[in-house]
Amino acid sequence: MHPIAEVLSKAAGGDFPAVDGSWQRVDPWRPGIEGVLAFTGHAWLAVDDDVSDGTLTSLSPDGYGGASNPRLVSRLAGTGWIDALDVVLVARGTGGEPRLVPRSDLRNHPRAEHATLVRSEVVTFGYTAPDDHTLVTLSTGIGGLPEVGLETDPAHEHSGAEVARDALALVPEGEVVVAACAPGNARALRAFISAGYEPVASVQLWRPERDQRA
Repeated sequence: MHPIAEVLSKAAGGDFPAVDGSWQRVDPWRPGIEGVLAFTGHAWLAVDDDVSDGTLTSLSPDGYGGASNPRLVSRLAGTGWIDALDVVLVARGTGGEPRLVPRSDLRNHPRAEHATLVRSEVVTFGYTAPDDHTLVTLSTGIGGLPEVGLETDPAHEHSGAEVARDALALVPEGEVVVAACAPGNARALRAFISAGYEPVASVQLWRPERDQRA
């Protein structure tokens, strides 16, 4: 289990990192993707080994917000793509008979395409009605854990909380699931919380394109 998966799984059980202001370095969980995971008073930097420990230290990361400082993220990303800062939520799969079914016709949905940029093994699901374009993605995401993403179809009457709950049935009972949501997307954040997901950390991802001479 990747260290990020381990710490998120512990958080799902109420066991949180020490609030000591420190940070730790770990290997990226997906080739080409780096990131910072920050809890209250503790942070993890998943950065490839072309960046030295000394360089990381010089950027003044800490568990009190320093590890998520935009200057630090920008320095590590270089000219590469930088994702939004997201809230990380955790829940547990419920298993059972899912209401959602595989929907390969939703594979080109913008949210599915975004998931493919930062996650692995992305599968698209939706409801059975062919004109219902409500989307759920299930993939291997943060730390190698199952990660869900969703978008409702405004032409249909599924609430965000309903879709978020239905997504949990796609994962075996008791298995930890993560979701990432932009803080400004308060409606989606409320939907995840109403469905039983718990906010535990923040995450920011990037695809590094660094000048190796720097």
